[in-house]
Amino acid sequence: MKKVLLTFFSLTLVLVLAACGNNNTNNSANSAATNAPAADASAEPTTEPAAEPVTLVIGASPKPHAEILKAIAPLLEKQGIKLEIKEFTDYILPNTQLAERELDANFFQHKPYLDDQNKQNGTDLVSVTAVHVEPFGAYSKKIKSIGELADGAKVAIPNDATNGGRALILLAKNGLIKLKDDTNITSTTADITENPKNLKIVELEAAMLPRQLDEVDLALINTNYALEAKLVPTKDALFIEGTDSPYANLLVARPDNKDSDAIQKLAAALTSPEAKAFIEKEYQGAIIPAF
Repeated sequence: MKKVLLTFFSLTLVLVLAACGNNNTNNSANSAATNAPAADASAEPTTEPAAEPVTLVIGASPKPHAEILKAIAPLLEKQGIKLEIKEFTDYILPNTQLAERELDANFFQHKPYLDDQNKQNGTDLVSVTAVHVEPFGAYSKKIKSIGELADGAKVAIPNDATNGGRALILLAKNGLIKLKDDTNITSTTADITENPKNLKIVELEAAMLPRQLDEVDLALINTNYALEAKLVPTKDALFIEGTDSPYANLLVARPDNKDSDAIQKLAAALTSPEAKAFIEKEYQGAIIPAF
């Protein structure tokens, strides 16, 4: 009997000790879980928020400059750059407003004109990149060829220094006048050495020239103004500059922002394959990519 009781007591003790061991294990596990650091629900996400879009305010002539800018705007939007395009119908305000920081850049002029304006106005605007060439042409509503140009005919040219010289050079290359130096882009009427048809050359603001076609026999017109007047340079011009014209139109900025990321991305978009394809398709040779 004693042996039976001893055996029973031993089994009971083993069970009690086992139960205590399980409780200790569970308590340790619970304690570890309780003491473990909780996840920080307020922790910031690892992905940085998207940067605010950068807006560039660009001054441009309506045709073709503003049209080209609008065509490449989607390329820039993908890079976080929004274009605000301000259209100008003159050649003075885009440079004035750029110098006064009302614009971030402009797109309307060639380098000879930019150099002349910097010299006249004491500004230091700079070229960022060349985009396209607009061959300069001669137009008329009264004649179909220069052979029909009568003695004493009235010929209108732009009144600004560089485009006026450019017009005179084109007249000289087509045998209508002779100049002291037919490579001098700053030539004036005072530099004409021969005028066999006694042409009456009148100087007018460039933007007015298309509206004066009814009043003159011939007008030499910048392509952007010709396009605005619904003239097709490759069809309507009696004669036109060749593709070797040095008058590439430029993206222009200030020294303080020309190397900024946004301006450089704009320059890249303006000289991209997409820009080239748009220029060639839209203008059919009236505008020629310079890149």
